[in-house]
Amino acid sequence: MSQVDRVHFLSTLSWIIFMFIIWYFLIFAFIYPAYYSTLRGRAEYEMFLYKLILKNELLIRSFKLNNISLYIKTFKLLKVFNIASFFKSFSTNYGSFKTKYNEKKNFLSKEENLNDMGFVFKVSDDIAYARGLLKAQMTEMVTFKLESGKALLGIVNYLDNEGVAGITVLGDATVITAQTVVVRSYVQPRISAGYGVLGRVISPIGEALDGQGNIETEVTVNIEKNAPSIIARKPVREPLETGVKFIDSMIPIGCGQRELIIGDKKTGKTAIAIDTIINQKGNDIVCIYVAIGQKKSSIARVAKTLREKGCMSYTVIVASGASDSAALQYLAPYSGCAIGEFFRDNNRKVVLIYDDLSKHAVAYRQMSLLLRRPPGREGYPGDVFYIHSRLLERAAKLRDSIDENKNIIEGGSLTALPIIETIQGDVSAYIPTNVISITDGQIFLEASLFNRGIRPAISPGISVSRVGSAAQNKVIKKLAGSLKLELAQYREMEEFARLGLSLDEASIILLEKGRRLVQLLNQPQSNPINMICQIVVMFGGLGGMFSDISLDWIAIFERKLLFLIRSSKIFTVLDVVGRHELPEEFYAFCINLMKVYLSNEESII
Repeated sequence: MSQVDRVHFLSTLSWIIFMFIIWYFLIFAFIYPAYYSTLRGRAEYEMFLYKLILKNELLIRSFKLNNISLYIKTFKLLKVFNIASFFKSFSTNYGSFKTKYNEKKNFLSKEENLNDMGFVFKVSDDIAYARGLLKAQMTEMVTFKLESGKALLGIVNYLDNEGVAGITVLGDATVITAQTVVVRSYVQPRISAGYGVLGRVISPIGEALDGQGNIETEVTVNIEKNAPSIIARKPVREPLETGVKFIDSMIPIGCGQRELIIGDKKTGKTAIAIDTIINQKGNDIVCIYVAIGQKKSSIARVAKTLREKGCMSYTVIVASGASDSAALQYLAPYSGCAIGEFFRDNNRKVVLIYDDLSKHAVAYRQMSLLLRRPPGREGYPGDVFYIHSRLLERAAKLRDSIDENKNIIEGGSLTALPIIETIQGDVSAYIPTNVISITDGQIFLEASLFNRGIRPAISPGISVSRVGSAAQNKVIKKLAGSLKLELAQYREMEEFARLGLSLDEASIILLEKGRRLVQLLNQPQSNPINMICQIVVMFGGLGGMFSDISLDWIAIFERKLLFLIRSSKIFTVLDVVGRHELPEEFYAFCINLMKVYLSNEESII
């Protein structure tokens, strides 16, 4: 190489080195700090340090947050990303860290993708905050790997630009500490379904709570699911018999309807729901009772009642007690709805009871405020209407389908009976008005009627079924019109009687008949009445057959009359014929039966 070539080579080399230095300076003096100043860049930079240590088999759990922060601050000052110097400064303590790491190596699997891992840096009020889950999705299930070797589930309910995920813990959050590893699952919340859950008491995440062992089913369904489309639905035309005389006659409920049960505390809301479950015995209807924020003693009492009545064979209880976390209480109704949808999609009829959505809204408010979401009216978040609307919209009557042999298969139905608790009868509060606007009618229970001894304490004034008589039994439908008129006239005349005004004989007869009708509509708890028995009682009451019996003996006479009907062989025939048509002979049968029964003086003793 000549001297000229050597000079030319050195000048070119020096120029390349100079340009490299300039480029290096631009990157680490301007470009990198600009990117690092952004929230996303800082999050990725910090998580790179976390995962770099994990990838090189260093002990994460013994690596304190303050040490990591010190290294990060040092890197900020130098503005140089020198990995070699980082490991050189850390290599002196590598031996002690390696020993502890080998002891806890089972907590971290090398086969897991590091991009699916995060690390908890804060735990507060059943909410765990983690970094590293940069690609996590909302409502995605994640798993906490605890030091005890067990796994704890959580749901991602908060994401920000810094790569921080807010996770609601489905369990005891006190076992989670800083640097606990969080792993993505890539699935939405799921729960066990199928016929194996019938007769069981389960948690919102599918765990058995009744002490009868694990649930043996291979079917799992998504807890969150879209409501059926309009094309997939069918008009509500089939009645759902609750066994409560007042509801079946005055406020009919159809299969696939959403009927709200609303009232103050201790007015019999749960009693109506339990009576509905008991009345479905032998009707091939699956019942699901969802307890939200209830005392565990109350849940155990409901389970005991259903077990004593022989109703657990077709019933599922999804329980989230008052001592459970807000996340479990929030998840409970969606879990129960997912189980019900499984049976509905398999052409079964389902009755789903949410007891109650007031506590569900409170649990969601608590969870939202802990996640720093802005509060709205009464402290509830802005989407509290949406959590109930998307839940109740999943109740539907599905259209019929045709199988391979061109046989028509009747579609299943999911009937929702949500319960709302009011305060001093205030139905204009936020949550009650929301649910009233979503549902297809409401059954309002008044505390004043309950205190007067009227059971169930249903107010006929504001209780309504918007589906109307389209889903009502044809026989009881004919009686309901005159029954409503008689009760309306009685309530109007009762107001005059309270003023102490003198009444004529016709008004007195109307009052006495109305009092007996009200007494006939009274019904003890956990004692549903068959539809045929209701028809016979209504015929007698509207026909004035109870006018010669004092009010104190009405309940006894009714009980003995129903016993006579149920014990006779003709009841089986009436149970089929009386539901579809009302022959003239049926009128004569009812009237003659009552006359004979009333003529027997021993019948009311």
